Amino acid sequence: MTRDTVAAVLLGVLTLAYPLLVYAGLQRFEPRWLALLLLAIALARLGGGRRDPLAWATAVLALLLALVSGWLNAPLPVKLYPVAVNALMLLLFGLSLRHPPSLVERIARIQEPDLPPHAVTYTQRVTQVWCGFFVINGGIALWTALYASAATWALYNGLIAYLLMGALFAVEWLVRQRVRARHA
Repeated sequence: MTRDTVAAVLLGVLTLAYPLLVYAGLQRFEPRWLALLLLAIALARLGGGRRDPLAWATAVLALLLALVSGWLNAPLPVKLYPVAVNALMLLLFGLSLRHPPSLVERIARIQEPDLPPHAVTYTQRVTQVWCGFFVINGGIALWTALYASAATWALYNGLIAYLLMGALFAVEWLVRQRVRARHA
C-alpha cells in the first residue's frame, strides 16, 4: 500500500468515527480540545493528494468549524461538521443536475460508457433522490446538533445516518436491477 492510500484509509476511518470520537471526547475534554480533532481532519484533507473542489471545500469548512469551536470553547461547531458535509454533498449533486451530466450518470458511465436514454433518465432520478437524502439527513443532523443530547447526536450521526445511507444504496441497487430487466 502506498503512503497516500494509507493516509486516505486513515482519514476515512477518522471521518467515519468522528461522531463517536466527539461524543467520547465531550465526556472528558473541553470543546476546544475536540476542535483539534476537526483541525486534524481539515489538515489531512488539505494535505492529501486529492485536489478536487469537494475535498477542499470540506477541508475549509472543517477548518472554520474547528477555529470557531477552539476560539469559543463551544461544542456546537464540532457537532455541525456532519451538517456541513451533507450541505456540500447536496451542493455537489444538485449542481450536477443543473449542469449535466448528473453525478450519478458520471459514475455510471465509468462502468458503462454508452448509457441508453432510459438509463440517463434513471441516473437523473437517482441524483434527485440523493439530493433529497442529503436535505433530510442534513436537517436531522442539524436538529441533533442544536437540540438533542450528545449521545443522541453521536448515535444518529455515527450510526443511524450510515445505516440509512447503506439502505438507500441497497434499495437503489435493487431498483436498478428491475429497471435493467425491464429494458433488457
